[in-house]
Amino acid sequence: MHDVHAYAAFSATDPLGPLTISRREVGPHDILIDIKYCGVCHSDIHHVRGDWGGVTYPVAPGHEIAGVVAAVGDEVTRHAVGDRVGVGCMVDSCRTCPSCQKGEEQYCHHGATMTYGSVDRDGELTHGGYSTHLVVPEDFAVRIPDGLDLSVAAPILCAGITTYSPLRHWGAGPGKKVAIVGMGGLGHMAVQLAHAMGAEVTVLSQTLNKMQDGLSLGADHYHATSDPETFKKLVNTFDLILNTVSARLDLNAYLSLLAVDGTLVNVGAPSEPLAVQVFSLLMKRRSFAGSLIGGIRETQEVLDFCAEHGIAPRIELIPAQKINEAFERVLASDVRYRFVIDISTLKK
Repeated sequence: MHDVHAYAAFSATDPLGPLTISRREVGPHDILIDIKYCGVCHSDIHHVRGDWGGVTYPVAPGHEIAGVVAAVGDEVTRHAVGDRVGVGCMVDSCRTCPSCQKGEEQYCHHGATMTYGSVDRDGELTHGGYSTHLVVPEDFAVRIPDGLDLSVAAPILCAGITTYSPLRHWGAGPGKKVAIVGMGGLGHMAVQLAHAMGAEVTVLSQTLNKMQDGLSLGADHYHATSDPETFKKLVNTFDLILNTVSARLDLNAYLSLLAVDGTLVNVGAPSEPLAVQVFSLLMKRRSFAGSLIGGIRETQEVLDFCAEHGIAPRIELIPAQKINEAFERVLASDVRYRFVIDISTLKK
């Protein structure tokens, strides 16, 4: 075990602060990552504030991790010292269940080991990327293409894969009409990805405040959901709606916007239950679904896709000392579009 610097939550209500955490020794199939950048995800806030329950404190969050390999185990073959790598929401899984065998480790039948807030193979609580170093199995680190700066690659490890996976699964592409609900950290990535896949893209945002950004990122249309006329005008329109927001919405209103056989997919995770009227589904053979991040194979795929198509999140780089301020600004929707922590500031 060796000690590293981190920023951690000590309770559901206290601000995050400095903490020394322990990382396990590098095993035969492990790599040690010198973390350079870590994105700030809304899920980090949900977790440390106990919105989803089951939190053990203290915990260092962060699952949008980009860095450089600093050491490798004796039997590592996938990565070498000096490689640019990333780690997303998972750091291990059972490797043997049907989901893991299909490369969908996020749906591991025994439960994937999450980057923070899980119990790792050594019996210790996992801590995430708000820290200077991380030890992970080589199979759970992905290669960051040379065409992506590490700082912008970091949010792709969650915001990117979380939207890419359902877009691919539900066939976003030429001839498909896709709507993105929300123009935040996930939404602004979804717009770029769906556009690059060839779909006709519409943004459904509460206001038109980010309309120019949405259009510049590839949206074909942009509508305000605060305007009741939007739901009248767009009824029976979309093949796929991707809901990226974590707030409680009137799902039945959004389901009415689906064409026959259309699907509304939730990737945002509000802490309270959502109500669905069954007739919203029955009348047009519509579906309501959910999607959780993506597997390791698909995470590598989205990084390569972004590098190939020139897709990158728009970020605001912050020092570690502004993490608490960043949390408050995320809750106030005051970021365009992803905070990324410069981990070198944590070493100070």
